[in-house]
Amino acid sequence: MLIILKRIWRLTLLAFSGRAKWRGLGLYGVVLALQFVGVWFGVQLINQNRAFYDALEQMNAPEALKQIGVFFFIISISASSFLIGTWLQENLQMMLRTRLTELALERWMAGRAYWHLRAGYSPNPVDNPDQRIAEDSNNFNELLLYLTLGFISSIVSLFTFVAVLWGLSDFALSFTLFGFDVVIPRYMVWTAFIYVALSTWITHMLGGRLKSRYFMQERREADFRHALMQLRENAEIVARAGGEEAEHRRMADRFRAIQKNWRMVINQQLILGLFTRPYNQTVLRIPTFLSTPAYFAGNVTLGGMMAMASAFSQVTTTLSWFIFQYRRLAEFAAVSERLDGLFAATRDLAPMPDVPRAITHRVEGTDLILRGVQLFTPKGEALRPVPFVHLGAGARVWICGPSGQGKSTLLAAISGLWPYGAGDITRPKGKLCFLPQGPFTAADSLAGMLTYPDDPADTDIAALAAALTAVGLSDRIPMIETGGAQSIAGLSQGEQQRIAIARALLAQPDVLIMDEATSALDPVAERQMLSMIRQHLPQAMVICVAHRAPTGLDITQTLALGEGGRELAG
Repeated sequence: MLIILKRIWRLTLLAFSGRAKWRGLGLYGVVLALQFVGVWFGVQLINQNRAFYDALEQMNAPEALKQIGVFFFIISISASSFLIGTWLQENLQMMLRTRLTELALERWMAGRAYWHLRAGYSPNPVDNPDQRIAEDSNNFNELLLYLTLGFISSIVSLFTFVAVLWGLSDFALSFTLFGFDVVIPRYMVWTAFIYVALSTWITHMLGGRLKSRYFMQERREADFRHALMQLRENAEIVARAGGEEAEHRRMADRFRAIQKNWRMVINQQLILGLFTRPYNQTVLRIPTFLSTPAYFAGNVTLGGMMAMASAFSQVTTTLSWFIFQYRRLAEFAAVSERLDGLFAATRDLAPMPDVPRAITHRVEGTDLILRGVQLFTPKGEALRPVPFVHLGAGARVWICGPSGQGKSTLLAAISGLWPYGAGDITRPKGKLCFLPQGPFTAADSLAGMLTYPDDPADTDIAALAAALTAVGLSDRIPMIETGGAQSIAGLSQGEQQRIAIARALLAQPDVLIMDEATSALDPVAERQMLSMIRQHLPQAMVICVAHRAPTGLDITQTLALGEGGRELAG
């Protein structure tokens, strides 16, 4: 329990941080004050209830009519207060969600946590980070406000209505038990506490496993959504491979996991509901039954009995907050664990244990120098040492070698991403541009793809059009102004690689890294694209990984990894 509370406290401090902190706290105070106003209205309704039933018992029609008017007046003001409080609470929820989402995104991007915390790259990978940032940030704040406001309001209500009940039940319950006379003063007060305490213990015993079930359900749902997203992103590959049956099997496996855990959830809920449902339905009637001995004994009037029953109901309802909110509390604990786990992982990007991390990175000068570099996989497997490399501006290098020799890993190390290994890497200053093999559609529009990671608004449309024309995609120029997902719909992998090359032409980088960036092009088109890079970026250092010699780039050096690797200088 203490661990759960610490997680909630850490996340709450984050949600109420930043420039809008005091505004958020002030808004929280206003909403809480309106909750207290609701408690006051509850007391007024008890008083009205007593006066109304006393009027009925005395056959006082004018007073009864008056109390009906008082009732509707109280309800109208109470409803207005409730609606205003709800509106303010929902505004506060979005304010807190905005802050928590901003921090989650900032932490997820900082230090390239999104890259390091992947499965297989970290001892503490974060599963489904998209769900944690998008959904858990929202759910946490919704539950935080709902539960904390309700809890604080319940505490105030408890003291208020216990005082009311204490004043109304100023008599004792007397009976004989096993020949002994038993007298319980103000028995309605003590009965309320005993009744709810026993019920709370039973609820916790029956629902103790719900938290872990909710945690697992969130994970299973996220896995299913991720698989559907992968199908959308790889639709062309699946269609060309005729992979519908395989994808259906994969989706079915994910959904069966959802079904299996959901059965456990609803079974646990059923067990809990066997007690909580009858409790919910009787908690408002039990007070009337318990107060009838006092009425028959002549200790209270009909109005007094109804008021006492109403106060008892308010006390038991307030004390039953844990019972009524048990499911939400379990969900809150699960959401807090997932979201706090994301923040904890990004605070400490723990490396894989027992794997060397002795690479020295420097960014200076105009040359690329690799000295004594040996890379390791995240599992600790050593790759073959990288030959000595010393390259100057304008060099065009082809890195080749059999699969599995660490060509892409070396590119990641040169970029400063790869932490596992030893040696010294000096990278030139200036702008670096990376062109991957696979499709890159992270941008929301064609203009965004062409200028990524820069803002497309900062580049003239004429320059974008010229770049598309240069790579043979002039027919796509009208889509620049179309914008949105429609502008990048239907792009083949070859077209996507052409757009990536157009992005490099626009960026004018000092270092261009290409990882199988022309693999989807035919030899003629590949030679044309690489020749264009050589012509438009004559001073750029080009580092190209490819399985075949990149004709058209006029390679100045070749770096062969694996057997027969040789040193490069130039």
